Amino acid sequence: MEANLNWLIAEDEADIRNLVAMMCQVWGHTPMTYESGHKVWELLDQLDAGTYSGEMPEFALMDIRMPGRRGDELSKRMRTVEQLKNIPIVLMTAFVLSDEEMAHMKEEFGIDHVINKPLPDFDRLKVIIDKVIADKS
Repeated sequence: MEANLNWLIAEDEADIRNLVAMMCQVWGHTPMTYESGHKVWELLDQLDAGTYSGEMPEFALMDIRMPGRRGDELSKRMRTVEQLKNIPIVLMTAFVLSDEEMAHMKEEFGIDHVINKPLPDFDRLKVIIDKVIADKS
């Protein structure tokens, strides 16, 4: 069984954010929830400035379209932050992306995987996320 990880979860819809945080806990991980891209950007500012002293995210699961900053913008910035540049990043979207768009997002923004909403059932979701984390470690 993999180690307990701190999951950065960024999702503006409270129902989805709470559901994902609950799943994260059921699977033995610790959720760090953010309700907007702006809040995650503030965390990245603190990390860059050396003023952040909290738990460090070890995996990120973020919505693409959120108020403030989008998940793809956050991913791109995370790849420039020393402490987060190698963490697995999965984005969630309600929009269907073409294979070309997916490839572009992975290359341009450093995203490891994109999951479509509605989210798959818990067992399938766990398999997808576990594989992304294992492939990155």
